[in-house]
Amino acid sequence: YRVNLDGSGLTLLDPGNADQSTTLTPSKNFAVSVYSRIDMAPEAVVRDRSGKVIMELEKADLSRLYETGWKMPETFKVKAADGVTDIYGNLWKPFDFDARKKYPIIAYVYPGPQTESVTANFSPTISMQRLAQLGFIVIQIGNRGGNPARSNAYHSYGYYNLRDYGLADKKAGMEQLAARHSFIDISRTGIYGHSGGGFMTAAALLLPPFNEFFKVGVSSAGNHDNNVYNSNWSEQHHGLREVPVTQGQGQAGQGAATGRTAPEELFVDEAPQEQTGTGTKFEIKVPTNAELAANLKGNLMLVHGDMDNNVHPVGTIRLINALIRANKRFEMIFLPGQAHGFGDMNPYFTQRMFEYFAQHLLDERIPSGADMVVRP
Repeated sequence: YRVNLDGSGLTLLDPGNADQSTTLTPSKNFAVSVYSRIDMAPEAVVRDRSGKVIMELEKADLSRLYETGWKMPETFKVKAADGVTDIYGNLWKPFDFDARKKYPIIAYVYPGPQTESVTANFSPTISMQRLAQLGFIVIQIGNRGGNPARSNAYHSYGYYNLRDYGLADKKAGMEQLAARHSFIDISRTGIYGHSGGGFMTAAALLLPPFNEFFKVGVSSAGNHDNNVYNSNWSEQHHGLREVPVTQGQGQAGQGAATGRTAPEELFVDEAPQEQTGTGTKFEIKVPTNAELAANLKGNLMLVHGDMDNNVHPVGTIRLINALIRANKRFEMIFLPGQAHGFGDMNPYFTQRMFEYFAQHLLDERIPSGADMVVRP
C-alpha cells in the first residue's frame, strides 16, 4: 500500500497473493520487494512509487531442495466453530507420505491477539516440517480473535475470552480436515504452542470438552496465570471481573482481629495497584489453568526457562502446584538460565518435544538411559 502522512490516499500497489517484505531506496522513489508464500518460493523485484515492477531481480531455485525429497506444505480453508467464519491454515505431511496409512495430527497453536500461528512466508526448514517427518500430519491453523490485520470484526472475537474461541476453532478445523482426508486419525491428536500458545495448549488438556479431544500437549513458556502476567495482554484480552470484599465490624472467628469478615488473604491493602477502592479487587475473568488442574486428561509436558523475561515462571509453578495437589501425572522441564526463547537450550527442548509426541501418539519408546542426539 501507499498512503499519505495524514492517512488519506490509501492505495493498493500490489494485489498479489503473497507475503511481502519491502525496503525503500534512499531516494524513496523505488522499493525492493521480496515476496513469497508458505507454498511459493521467494521472488525479488524493484517497484516504482506507483507499484509497477520495473525490474525482476531474482527468483529462488528450489531444484536442489526437491532433489533431497523435500515437498511443499499445503494450505487449507475450513470453517470456524460458528460454521460461518473462514479459517486458514498450513499442513505438512511426511516426505514419504502414503495416503493409505493413518497419521496422527498435531496442531501448532497461538491464540492471538497480535498475530496468528499461521506462517505466511516461505519457510523450508520450519519445525513443523521436521516434526512431520516422524510420521505426523502437522498443521498451523488460525482462529477468531487472531490476526488484527485481517479485519476488526475477526480480531474482536478475542476480547474478554482469548481462550475458548481459539480452542473451539482449532477443534472444529481439525475435525473438518479429518472428514476431508481419510489419512488423518482424529483419535490421535496433539497440540503444542509457546507463550500464549503454551497457555492455550495446557488449557486444551484441562478444559472440557477439549480435554476429551486432545490427547497430548507440549506447553512451553505458557502464561498459565494471567493474574501475574502483563496487563496489556491479560486484562485487555481475557477481561477482568470486579470482586467485592466484605468488611465489617470486629466479631468472633475469622477476621476478629481486624474487624473483617473475609479471610485476610482476600484483602489487598498492601497492593493498591490491584484495587480501586476499599473492599474491592480485580481478578482475570477467564479462569487460570491452575484452577482447572483437576480436569487434566491426556499427556501434558510443561516447559519453562527459569529466567523468562516475558512470562514469569511463577505462572507455571502455580500450575505445577495445582496439578500435584490434584494428583495428576505430567512432565516438567525447567531450562536453567534461559529466557523466553530458551536460547541455546532450544534444540534440546525441541528434541524432547518431538520424542514426547512420538512416545504418546506413535507408541515409540525411548530406550531407558539413551543419550540425547541434539543438533543445533
